[in-house]
Amino acid sequence: MISSKYTIREQNEAKILNQIIRYKEISRAELSKITSLNKASVSSIINKLIDDSLVIENRIGEATNRGRKPIMLTFNGVSSGLAIAIDLGYNYIDGMVASLDGKEIARIQLTDTYVSKDNIQMLIRKIIKKLTDNLPYTRHGIIGMTIAVQGQVLNNKVLSTTYNGLEEIDLVKLLNQEYSFPVFLQNEANLSALGEYTFSSDIENLVSISLHSGIGVGVVKNGKLDIGNKGYAGQLGHTILFPNGRKCECGNYGCLEKYCSTQVIYQEISKEKKLDKINSDIVEYLYSNKDQKVVEMIELYAYYLSIGINNIVMLYAPELVIFNSPLTKKIPNIINIIKNFLNNQYTKEIHIINSPIEWNPVLSGAISFSIQKFLNIEKLKLSSYAKN
Repeated sequence: MISSKYTIREQNEAKILNQIIRYKEISRAELSKITSLNKASVSSIINKLIDDSLVIENRIGEATNRGRKPIMLTFNGVSSGLAIAIDLGYNYIDGMVASLDGKEIARIQLTDTYVSKDNIQMLIRKIIKKLTDNLPYTRHGIIGMTIAVQGQVLNNKVLSTTYNGLEEIDLVKLLNQEYSFPVFLQNEANLSALGEYTFSSDIENLVSISLHSGIGVGVVKNGKLDIGNKGYAGQLGHTILFPNGRKCECGNYGCLEKYCSTQVIYQEISKEKKLDKINSDIVEYLYSNKDQKVVEMIELYAYYLSIGINNIVMLYAPELVIFNSPLTKKIPNIINIIKNFLNNQYTKEIHIINSPIEWNPVLSGAISFSIQKFLNIEKLKLSSYAKN
């Protein structure tokens, strides 16, 4: 492929900026060595990045062998721009605004909220209005918004989802008519994995398992999202656990998520204990108080999950498996039970953890997705910024 000078220039800008982000503080001379670009090219690119408010000259560094003290460069993530993230959950909507270094500026949650094609624009408008009140000034303003959807997403369109009729509308087109910033759609499990890659892990190959009304898996392979040919890679919930088992909305019988999604375990415990209301706090209370039936149900739930995880590990060979689930955070022993069932030579050493991201890794991934698009950087690592 023949690249134009413009394209090469953009690639070099992204390469330089990515190194500045990774090192946090670096000189022009060091950038020239790392990127193999000559000093004149580096200086020209740096000048443009400074003009764009993406890089700032921070301080005078230590003297080199020749006695010249270099000017150290840093990423200006705080005041260069803002990204919006929205997670459309089964019965909630989470929203966040963050700066380009991933630091949270504002967040909001709407609970007991059910999304449909008829109310989606109104709900997103409501979230954006609340998030964007009293935002700090930045050079580029809002650089993009990424929306997470539980379902199949490809090329910014919802192909299938559990939400009522959402695949029947072109959501991005509708929002682009209302807002001037770019809008992106992506599967929530993919964004969860991207959030872990960007903000919580130094590992290049990982999977994130999202447990909610369904079961989704996001895969990061060599630092990049692997969404498959048609955007449905990682639909772990629709792998078959029991042939001729329970009917699933996808058309199959015996899908994994009909036996061990969070929604299913809540429904079964609620029915068993005759509860009108059920959530992770109630399940944790029953489990920690050694309710025999609930303990048995959780152990069976973990066993079914271990079968799915075994398949994921065998297919993708990740270095790390991360759970994004309120239930496994409330009852971390679920992960220990799963580990006990993973005892073959390929899975027994696999590292399995709960998400270290405090609130919602899906939102973190949505922030990362917008920033990647804006900066033209795929393998973006911001964990050192987020911890400050």
